[in-house]
Amino acid sequence: IFPVTSIQVDDPSVYDNLDVIVTNASGKVPLHTRFRAIFTLKNIGDERSVDILAKAFNDESDLLKHELAYVLGQMKNSYANPILRQVLSDKSQDPMIRHEAAEGLGAIGDLESLDILEKYLDDEHQVVRQTCELAIAKIKYEHDSQKSKDSSNSKFTSIDPAPPISEIQSVPKLKKILFDETLPIFDRYRAMFALRNIGTTEAVMALSEGLNDSSDLFRHEIAYVFGQLQSPDSVPSLIKTLENTDERPMVRHEAAEALGSIATLDCLPVLKKYRHDSSRVVKESCEVALDMYDYETSAEFHYADMSSFDTE
Repeated sequence: IFPVTSIQVDDPSVYDNLDVIVTNASGKVPLHTRFRAIFTLKNIGDERSVDILAKAFNDESDLLKHELAYVLGQMKNSYANPILRQVLSDKSQDPMIRHEAAEGLGAIGDLESLDILEKYLDDEHQVVRQTCELAIAKIKYEHDSQKSKDSSNSKFTSIDPAPPISEIQSVPKLKKILFDETLPIFDRYRAMFALRNIGTTEAVMALSEGLNDSSDLFRHEIAYVFGQLQSPDSVPSLIKTLENTDERPMVRHEAAEALGSIATLDCLPVLKKYRHDSSRVVKESCEVALDMYDYETSAEFHYADMSSFDTE
């Protein structure tokens, strides 16, 4: 959702400026600007970047903290493991944030993370339990030399919670796996990411049905995948999800950000409407999504463009 380029930091003041922005030291930095700074640090990816991101976990915004955990995982830097373990263990954090910390540990993929992930397999929150199950399966898959590794050539650069199935390219067959709730969620996610990689209208329509699944985590991931695909075919189901005030905020939030990424004209009115939603996570997601919409419909080359940052 947030395209960035490789960045080499020769000027230490760049870190200082990003620190001020991410932590909102002035108290006046818009949320979308902080998001851009977060993704710039993701792309730098060094230990100092991890330290700056870690400082912001005392923020009041659950959406921002969720994004911090996601980015720390996507950096695939083992230096981030201690902070992610701490966030997962902190039951005062929203389950959406703890889920993202568990997923981040899975993305980094160290065997040393299995102990804490196994500890929370019986967590009181389903999204945390299922994410820990996914992360454990992913780590074991990646470290099992006997398994046939996926060799698909995906255009998506994200570290996914599960590798896509590459040996099946039939949408009906993948759809059958996707909706078989007797299967481990890891297998269902593999089908999900395989359908994403296929990316046809038929694949998008199959994925759209996943927005009716019984699992909050599953529905949220479908919306996330739609943000990556940027297919106009997914817009009606995403709008329906965002407009459903009975839906979980973590699912509606992903629907909002996906709409911002797709950025067709029919996305704009609904994002403006729910920028005033009663749920803070949804409201802030629409704010970020509107910034993404502006980026997608402008001549701006990179979302995380440090030259556009302002500390106020």
